[in-house]
Amino acid sequence: MSRRSRRTPAPLPQRDGIGPVRVRLPQEGPWATVRDHLVERLPVAAAEVDALFAEGEVVTGDGRQVAADAPYVPGGQVWFHRRRAAEVPAPYPPVVLFRDEHLVVVDKPHFLATTPRGRHVTQTALALLRTRLELPELSPAHRLDRLTAGLVLLTVRPAERAAYQSLFSDRLVRKEYEAVAGYDPGLALPRTVRSRIVKERGVIAAQEVPGEPNAETRVELLAHRGALGRYRLLPHTGRTHQLRVHLNSLGLPILGDPVYPRLTDPAPDDFRRPLQLLARTVEFTDPVTGAERRFTSTRELTAWTAYDRWAQGVPDPA
Repeated sequence: MSRRSRRTPAPLPQRDGIGPVRVRLPQEGPWATVRDHLVERLPVAAAEVDALFAEGEVVTGDGRQVAADAPYVPGGQVWFHRRRAAEVPAPYPPVVLFRDEHLVVVDKPHFLATTPRGRHVTQTALALLRTRLELPELSPAHRLDRLTAGLVLLTVRPAERAAYQSLFSDRLVRKEYEAVAGYDPGLALPRTVRSRIVKERGVIAAQEVPGEPNAETRVELLAHRGALGRYRLLPHTGRTHQLRVHLNSLGLPILGDPVYPRLTDPAPDDFRRPLQLLARTVEFTDPVTGAERRFTSTRELTAWTAYDRWAQGVPDPA
């Protein structure tokens, strides 16, 4: 039996596609009650912790409610659902392109996060689809940035997740992206860009630094029209922001990029002028069924198909 399959089952069901939090109680500490420990440990006001107890929201591993004055039990554990701040609804829903008993393939819109993180929790592809498809164990096989649209693979069965994740870590997936950026007639394409990219925790922008290359992208020009170019990007590696960094290094920052070449600070609910980057195609041999898989996004990049509408900040159609 795998380590993942032995994880402790949650005593509370998901809410809006999000599971409960488990808090392990340290073996030693000065707390007289469970409430005292949670007040000290959780980054919320004491009144919010008291509300969890008052509403019977804190439970033990077997689902029994924990009272606010319950004695502290060293080595124990409690479960509860976090109180979540109101989220700005995602502008468009994720579209399911494929579903079987192993895999769900989603065509993700711009501005929708793939998985819960930071201010985006329930308004994420994962949480929305867990609820819509009634698949509480749905999990991502890889990441796709919130600002990037296109294909995301989600696994249905926890025991099979590692097999699909290994496709990406072992570079067994052929990925094709499209982007819209400026056009430079003096830039010879196609070409392969190799560099060393470093992304520090807490720093939004990744940096190219001297050293052994750890990122590789083939850049091809599909078409150009006036000052605009439409590009095919074939990443051999998967560093954070790799495609955005590499096009920017060629003097061709992707249209709508709030980070490269300079960091701006758009409001979190500003859905105008989306980043013109699309995960167009994924192709691989299914590690569970052995079938040859190829999926293609149906989305288009508005700056190429309707530049004036994109430039004026008119929202994309759903």
